[in-house]
Amino acid sequence: MEEMDRKIKDGQGLTGTRWGGAAGGWLLLAGMALGLGSAPGAGPFVALGQVTAFSGSVTSGAATNDVLALTLDEAIERGLKNNLGVILSETQKSALRGQKLEELQPLLPKIDGNITEALQQTDLAAEGLRIPGFPTVIGPYGYTDLRANLSWSLLNVASMKHYMAAKHNFEAASFTVQDAREMVVLAVGNAYLLAVADAARVESVNAELKVAEGALHDAEASHAAGASPKLDELRARVDFQREDQLLIAAENALQKDKLALARTIGMPLEQKFTLTDQTSFAGMDTLNLDGLEPGAEIRKARENRADRAALGLQEQAGEDEHQAAKDDRLPTLKATADYGDIGVNVRHSHGTGDAVGTLSIPILNEAQLRGESLYTGAQLDALKAELSDKNAQIDADVREALLDLKSSRKQVEVARSNVELASEALSEARLAYSSGITDNLGVTDALSSYAQANTLLVASQYQYNMARLSLARALGDAKNYKQYLGGK
Repeated sequence: MEEMDRKIKDGQGLTGTRWGGAAGGWLLLAGMALGLGSAPGAGPFVALGQVTAFSGSVTSGAATNDVLALTLDEAIERGLKNNLGVILSETQKSALRGQKLEELQPLLPKIDGNITEALQQTDLAAEGLRIPGFPTVIGPYGYTDLRANLSWSLLNVASMKHYMAAKHNFEAASFTVQDAREMVVLAVGNAYLLAVADAARVESVNAELKVAEGALHDAEASHAAGASPKLDELRARVDFQREDQLLIAAENALQKDKLALARTIGMPLEQKFTLTDQTSFAGMDTLNLDGLEPGAEIRKARENRADRAALGLQEQAGEDEHQAAKDDRLPTLKATADYGDIGVNVRHSHGTGDAVGTLSIPILNEAQLRGESLYTGAQLDALKAELSDKNAQIDADVREALLDLKSSRKQVEVARSNVELASEALSEARLAYSSGITDNLGVTDALSSYAQANTLLVASQYQYNMARLSLARALGDAKNYKQYLGGK
């Protein structure tokens, strides 16, 4: 879990998971065209570096011959059950529960039962005893002892602090599990929305291919009638084949990203499924952005974010450990006692017992005590610094999510307008060519602009959906993702 947490914080694997395959390529190019920067991580993609630790899962169930209709709700539900990030968080919580019980034991009485059956024979001469008229060898003789032993640390402040630290770490693990579930919503949502974007990309390229095919037929007919040169036909055929190539790449990207989605939610990779929520989450008016004030949202995020709560409890655990190192200088009081029945055998025996109280006072152990205090103090300082940084990170997450949300929504509006304009320009260019006013170079340019506008529309819609999902994560409210995505 520590390694997983480190990868989450460092954002490792961003390229491999989010931007792999053809889909990553076209989204990256679209992002550059939208002014999102030349590297992954611009805009709402910043938060996606955290989802890479949650891209694996434990496969559940067997593949069927049916084609499953997979909704986003069902995908997230599967992810919450099978995603590796949640499973590892749960196992870490179980381990810390065990550690808490281990730290509790020194504060509780310990009772052991012993049954002893002894048989001895002693050579007195070997022991240096030589008594005239007394046997040299004594025995064999033996005894039976049934006894219970009690050990109880009556006063040990340091042990109490160690237990409190383990208790706080266990409580922090519960919040870590909650945060892992938030990350699963983000990871599965990203994988699902990316596949939805791929499907939309396939649909738009199919439309472009039909337009290119129509333009090719126009060029062939015009050339056959002697109204245009062979160059127009060749140019139109290049456009058609380019769109055909783009369709092959788009379909391949869709299949690869569906595999990535299956890996995230623990679905068998050979299982065929379709994405039913193709357009349910493209609404533009589900969030009142004007009513979102950064300061209020940041306060809400600090109250809701489970990762911040976990880090706060870890800081308390660090304080307890540091205090325990100081309390090692205090005296400890320990009681031991035993009571049992001893004799030649069980029928000829008698009860015996004893009780001892021990007060231990450290006198000369300063190097170890100072070393423990310095070590735990340094750990506590690191935890305090991390908590301070977490507050700043939450502030940044919320502000960036709000900025990305407003920006991406405007980009969707502009992209939709561009598609309409590019479609109208393409129609005008084809009309001018069919009327013999110009050659089909204008058709080629218009088709290219139309294709680019469609690509940017798909990318901006994905960007907007992920911005909404990222805001839910930034506010620590990913469990209510429907309120942000506007799903039915």
